[in-house]
Amino acid sequence: MTGLGHASALIETAHGSVLCDPWVNPAYFGSWFPFPDNSELDWDEIGKVDYLYVSHLHRDHYDTENLKRISKSATVLLPEYPTDELHDALRDLGFTKIFRTKNGEVHDLDGLKVMIQALISPTDGPIGDSSLWLDDGTTKLLNQNDARPTELSAFAELGHVDIHMLQYSGAIWYPMVYELTDHAKRVFGEQKRARQFDRTLRYIDDLEATWVVPIAGPPCFLDEELWQFNDFGTDPGNIFPDQQVFLDHMAEKGRGNGVLLLPGSVCDFDVEGAPVEHPYDPATVFGANKEPYLRAYQERKKAALEAEKAGWAHPEIELLPALKEWIEPLIKQADTIATGINGPVRFTALSAELGDVDVLFDFVNREVRAYDGERVRYRFTAPRELLEHLVAIHEIDWVNSLFLSCRFTAHRVGPYNEFVYAFFKCLGEERLNYAEGWFAEQNTDDENIELEGWEVQRRCPHLKADLTKFGKVEDGVLTCQMHGWKWRLEDGKCLTSVGHPIRSAHAGA
Repeated sequence: MTGLGHASALIETAHGSVLCDPWVNPAYFGSWFPFPDNSELDWDEIGKVDYLYVSHLHRDHYDTENLKRISKSATVLLPEYPTDELHDALRDLGFTKIFRTKNGEVHDLDGLKVMIQALISPTDGPIGDSSLWLDDGTTKLLNQNDARPTELSAFAELGHVDIHMLQYSGAIWYPMVYELTDHAKRVFGEQKRARQFDRTLRYIDDLEATWVVPIAGPPCFLDEELWQFNDFGTDPGNIFPDQQVFLDHMAEKGRGNGVLLLPGSVCDFDVEGAPVEHPYDPATVFGANKEPYLRAYQERKKAALEAEKAGWAHPEIELLPALKEWIEPLIKQADTIATGINGPVRFTALSAELGDVDVLFDFVNREVRAYDGERVRYRFTAPRELLEHLVAIHEIDWVNSLFLSCRFTAHRVGPYNEFVYAFFKCLGEERLNYAEGWFAEQNTDDENIELEGWEVQRRCPHLKADLTKFGKVEDGVLTCQMHGWKWRLEDGKCLTSVGHPIRSAHAGA
């Protein structure tokens, strides 16, 4: 395996080579850059592969410009998603050899066995995320990347996994962008960081692979406005710990089977001990050397970032009428999601030169109009040019653009509401109709389990995680460590989001 940065890797098997998630160019309004820098790799040579796997459409996995450099003779291993967006995007780039996998089914491709498990809830990536399992007859590998399946039994049942690649670091905007005190941000950040590590260790322990390769994070932030999001080891609430930090954590917890891959690192898993040849000393990019490394990286990318920023503004767009024409018909169709939001969402587009535009997305009266002083539970604030750019390119997924950029602030009164973010990643009819149907079909299961003296339903009301594995009870509160959701067991109330109560009672009652 050759590490290529972030979730990117070149896997050479006995029956062909597989390129995974080749991301190079900055993503999310120029906020995210691969760490360490992978732009000097020979991507034209790397792209001469037999198979291409793009796990999902998040832009730190699906890089349009870099995918243009990948050989079009490669066979695409396509997850079975409910929409054709990934298929159509790759087809538009010139990929014609597309193998449509069946979800959870093992396919034999001339000796290389392949299985892709696709996650298809509206909260999984941009309407979908996936994991890739490979077996070339000698070695079995699972590339889990960003995916969070409720369990890994589907892979374990196929035999012992030799190599387990998975995410361990943050890929979100919480709590950094929320209008909270610095103390609250630190506390919530520490909680999230701990959940990230706990969840990753649970996956590692469930699969018991011979080798573990931490991938899919973190990005680095080279724009000075976002510099504080980089983790330099001084903030225990930073949610973007790097590879070395997590490998040290693994070792502290008694798991010494981690493998560090830098961009250009080569690991031969067929050799005892899985020796790694690095292109440079890892110490030059981690620990005390990380900040000077990023400063030099920042200087190299300064011109490219400035060029990207120059293309955002579209002052010719009348923002409120454009948003009303585009989004109001979608709100009228979104019966389940609108009911779940059950209130107005305020979006303020800031501009010192052109003036602010204050928009209200009213999910009760199903309309988009100017904000007029109404009380709101959910508020977002962002530079006007970013909203203009979203309108100009008709971006149907604001999570996969604005929100992951961290170039906004958020405020809410009360618990998290997943329907808000679900709506803003479904600003197109195909996605919206799918999400509506998915949410409408979700029902609580009937099986109960016992946890720490409480009888609760086995499956998490959020995304059906098995609470025998991911449930933890402390002081009468159940936490599902898959995503950190909480319930008060005395009455089953969800403390994390609107709705989603859990069935609970004292055991034996």
